[in-house]
Amino acid sequence: MEYIIIIIILIVVIRSIRQIDQYERGVKFQFGKFVRIEEPGWRLIWPIIQSMRKIDIRTKVIDVPSQDAITKDNVSVKINAVLYFNVFDAGKSVLAVEDFRYATSQLALTTMRNAVGEVTLDELLTQRDKISDRICKIVDEASEPWGIRVHNVELKDIALPEEMKRVIAKEAEAEREKRAVITKASGEVEASENLAKAATIMSAAPGALHLRTLASINDISSDQSNTIIFAIPLEVLEAFKGHSEATIESLIKKVTNKK
Repeated sequence: MEYIIIIIILIVVIRSIRQIDQYERGVKFQFGKFVRIEEPGWRLIWPIIQSMRKIDIRTKVIDVPSQDAITKDNVSVKINAVLYFNVFDAGKSVLAVEDFRYATSQLALTTMRNAVGEVTLDELLTQRDKISDRICKIVDEASEPWGIRVHNVELKDIALPEEMKRVIAKEAEAEREKRAVITKASGEVEASENLAKAATIMSAAPGALHLRTLASINDISSDQSNTIIFAIPLEVLEAFKGHSEATIESLIKKVTNKK
């Protein structure tokens, strides 16, 4: 009889052992009342009078489902997000809320919709990180009484209506055309300034303009199919005053050979 009692006690003790892993915390109850938080290791939980619920404290990821929202400028969008959080107080996560995962997900869903309604479409598309940080802060403050710490909220996707996509594409195309026109105009202004400087320098040097004319004719005459007819006014001859005859004859000979 004593052996039977000992065996029964051993069975009860063995069945009362609960293992808590390193990434878990145990919420212990006795006669239905919260007692304490059990740390990782082996713990004895006596049947009937005691119970324990293990809570995973690792970072969890929740994919907040897509939902329709309206921006401040009355544009309908579909938006979803990813939420990263963990339990920092296992007792609160059990005692303060029935299902902390579902509660946190719904809180993020509502906050995301409200945040989108406070910004315009341009702000939503260009300031995504700023809006995500704001949602994260609001959800973190609201879920703190549940023992939840929200680390990050990322807006995963923003879906626009087809007509709005076409409008944005046209706007982007117009912006690119605007930049192209401005760039072209700037290039023409710069080119005209350089031409004006070149003309000023050449006009100040006797014969420079006529030499430039002859050089241009020389470049054009490189193609044998071209026939060039031009008249040399007396002013051109006067422009060569001061230059050596050998230089003039060499230039004229070169132009004649090209032709």
